[in-house]
Amino acid sequence: MKRGFAIAFHPAAVAFALCLGAGTALAQQMPAQCGQFGTLSQETQKRADAVSAAMKAKIDRKQICTLMTNFVTAEAAVIKFLQDNKTWCGVPDQVVASSTANHEKSLKFRTQVCADDEPHPKAPSLSDAIKTPDVDSSANTKTGGYGTFNSLTGNPLGK
Repeated sequence: MKRGFAIAFHPAAVAFALCLGAGTALAQQMPAQCGQFGTLSQETQKRADAVSAAMKAKIDRKQICTLMTNFVTAEAAVIKFLQDNKTWCGVPDQVVASSTANHEKSLKFRTQVCADDEPHPKAPSLSDAIKTPDVDSSANTKTGGYGTFNSLTGNPLGK
């Protein structure tokens, strides 16, 4: 799993378009639904921070997969909001396009994280538990009249 992947969601890139930090004159002209962007972006940023912290702590892959799935869901909600309220809130086309491109990268990373490509260890057998050799050979059988499979001519595995 690649650990150097950066979560590419920056709500500050689209905040200027939605007048979250702008003057009151521009904010008064925006409809009420544009104010929902703040809560969506904060939730998405919180989930992105959780994924980053989990990757830095090198947490189990399943947990990162769960966190990444939560992040992708929140990011999809932001993308849907931007696309649905593009004209009402004055969101530029390039902001929607870059957010969608970042979402595609996040989906690819989630697919990589959630893929179960790692080889699984073989379950121990009874032979492994009691530490017996897999196959009898002349090296691990007794010879000289007392060996395993001793016949009239000696150990047949030793020949």
